[in-house]
Amino acid sequence: MSYRKTNIGDRIDWWSLAIYLVLVLCGWFSIYASTYDYDHTDMFDLSGRAGMQMIWILSSLAFGFLVLLMESDWYEVFAFWIYTIVMLLLVVTIFVAPDIKGSRSWLVIGPLRIQPAEFAKFATALALAKVMNVYKFDLLRFKNMASLLGLIFLPMILILLQKESGSALVFLAFFFVLYREGMPGAVLFSGFAAILFFVLDVRYSSAIWHETPLGEFYVLVLILVFALGLLYNNPKVQRQMKYLLYILGGTVVLAAFVSLFTRFNYCWLALFLNISLIVYLMVLLVKYRASHFLWVLLFAVCSLVFLYSVDYVFDDILEPHQRTRIQVALGIIDDPGGAGYNVNQSKIAIGSGGLMGKGFLNGTQTKLKYVPEQDTDFIFCTIGEERGFLGSSAVLALFLALILRLLFLAERQKSIFNRVYGYSVACVIFFHLAVNIGMVIGLMPVIGIPLPFFSYGGSSLLAFTIFLFIFLRLDASRGDRL
Repeated sequence: MSYRKTNIGDRIDWWSLAIYLVLVLCGWFSIYASTYDYDHTDMFDLSGRAGMQMIWILSSLAFGFLVLLMESDWYEVFAFWIYTIVMLLLVVTIFVAPDIKGSRSWLVIGPLRIQPAEFAKFATALALAKVMNVYKFDLLRFKNMASLLGLIFLPMILILLQKESGSALVFLAFFFVLYREGMPGAVLFSGFAAILFFVLDVRYSSAIWHETPLGEFYVLVLILVFALGLLYNNPKVQRQMKYLLYILGGTVVLAAFVSLFTRFNYCWLALFLNISLIVYLMVLLVKYRASHFLWVLLFAVCSLVFLYSVDYVFDDILEPHQRTRIQVALGIIDDPGGAGYNVNQSKIAIGSGGLMGKGFLNGTQTKLKYVPEQDTDFIFCTIGEERGFLGSSAVLALFLALILRLLFLAERQKSIFNRVYGYSVACVIFFHLAVNIGMVIGLMPVIGIPLPFFSYGGSSLLAFTIFLFIFLRLDASRGDRL
């Protein structure tokens, strides 16, 4: 095998680099605006957050430059070593990190505070790319899938032990990468269904119609509908499905007639229909021995188990503040002065910006510090108030341009390692963006996920810079190996 040496400057993707620099610069100005003090107006004052962020920006650019100078093969060769070192840091963090706002996720080294969870993202991406960059790698083999899931869930568990649920959830973004590499779409559909079932069960848990808990009933009906929908397209059972649908329809009509004379819990009926379908699926599996019936059977059984474990997870596993945030996001409780205060003030700030915004440093909500964490997790409210709808849209357009550019670069890679890593960068940035914006405007619970390149914090900026620049280095050398 031979190599063709090229000038990195000629091969670097300057579009991605330019968007990165614009985002970082906009983030710096947003941090300055969100922490602006009329008594201290110097952006370069190192005692202020804007000044400190400038140091982190320069440091991140220096690290990014070093990343570009290294040989691209280095990242594949040492991928497992990087992953192992970061996992050890996560373990150490659990025991030695001080308690800061209820979590133990920061390593304090003199005047510096480092959050290893941020660096676990690119370490995990490198490890996944390394595992999958094997000749004739089959994602659907149990051993291979188990290895990939282990690499993803290990940092998630370690970060959850640090009581950083927001940072742990980010690793779910890697499932989009696995989907690109051949994971069945049924897995993503099952994940979507689980979220839908959880939301419906929690949202309508206290709603009762006659004797029927509506949350449980809605989910049982959806499980039945989804399972029948997955089963209907199979040509082996289409004729039988017609009779099955007639039976189900007749059962529903009979139940409606009986309800005219007496009240009863419809959940029992829905559960009976689900169990009957599961028995029918078992018969089909024994008769035809087709994997399709096994997948539908597993979906139905796991969905029922998941449904009847939601209450336990919500009441006994989630922390009280996490339960409250979910209830506020779902509209179950209204607590504008407590758990809903952050989101309420954030929406007021964004809404007050109107179309054009109030202008740089002219935001009243942010200047009077009504929005907590407005320079970190809620920094988007500063953009919305000062730059308005147009400015907010421009920022989102920049993120969209970067994500689409990264997907384009990932698809043109000749190496599976490069492609998997590129998709990892794009998916993690997308996940951060979607959850952070959703959190700020009240569509998602507050879980503490920063906005990439904008939120104040050295660990986040440095980790995302390294994450991105490693891929830019891999892309720049994609044609070196002949």
